[in-house]
Amino acid sequence: MNAARSYHTASVLTDGKVLVTGGYNINVTLASCELYDPATQTWTTTGNMHLERYRHTASVLTDGKVLVAGGSTHSSWINSSELYDPATGNWIITGSLNHPRDSHIAAVLKNGKVLVAGGYGDRDTPYSAELYDPSTGNWTKTGDMKRARESHTVSILTNRNILVTGGSHGNSAELYDPSTGNWTLTGSMHYERQWHKAVVLANGTVLVSGAINANTAGSTAELYDPSTGNWTLLSGYLNKPRYYHTASVLTNGNVLVTGGCHVTCGNTAELFNPATGNWTIIGNMNNMTNGRFRHTASILANGKILVVGGDDQNEIYLKSAELYQPL
Repeated sequence: MNAARSYHTASVLTDGKVLVTGGYNINVTLASCELYDPATQTWTTTGNMHLERYRHTASVLTDGKVLVAGGSTHSSWINSSELYDPATGNWIITGSLNHPRDSHIAAVLKNGKVLVAGGYGDRDTPYSAELYDPSTGNWTKTGDMKRARESHTVSILTNRNILVTGGSHGNSAELYDPSTGNWTLTGSMHYERQWHKAVVLANGTVLVSGAINANTAGSTAELYDPSTGNWTLLSGYLNKPRYYHTASVLTNGNVLVTGGCHVTCGNTAELFNPATGNWTIIGNMNNMTNGRFRHTASILANGKILVVGGDDQNEIYLKSAELYQPL
């Protein structure tokens, strides 16, 4: 990339390019953005955001624009949001969130609205949730979560309900019903998890992996079954304990996990096979070039995985990017 960055976002646009926004770099919060073109494997700068931010969210709307919401500057949480127009490469300010927040979640609902929930901010932020309406550019409050959460995960289930898991307050999970705007608690995970990852598998179950909360949790993974609301702890352990890693569902249904930390920040990657429930470390010749965490991983149209930025345990911020080619 043109700039080293961590705590950034990466969004695959409708034309297949990847938009990277903001982030953090050695006590500097970034407003800069850039585009990766898979056809040429090159980066080009695009319009800067109106406000520098990190630990924000980025959501690709149904019209192809990208909504960036919240985050932090170097000194404070923010409630602003803005829209990126791929046709012009420019950003426009849109409605402000009701609560400042970072380390929150965002999900695009079936009706095109965007749900954000939780995060760090004011007194009410960790419980609160709100909806962005692209037709008006405004945010409206929706039902509060049952538990306060920061650094949690979000998954869109096949029935279009929204599952959030963990965060800074334990092993709980809950569901948001877009038709009612309400949250209900569902089965609790076996371990407390924060800075973990969640992905929806081909069969509709949700795989959660890793955690910072405890040494054991960092090596574990569990599956959520939406039909029962229960979690199953997998007998297969990750080969490396991880948090701040990435997880991506490949076209063959396997899950690629990259990087992350536990004492040190590694350059290893491993694959989860849903058919066996086991993890396989990817051979040494296929290790990432850099150990990294707080990076991003994007699934490209050609099936490759683009890993971008992050930093290592020495707080060396990375501008490098690399591609994983599934077998």
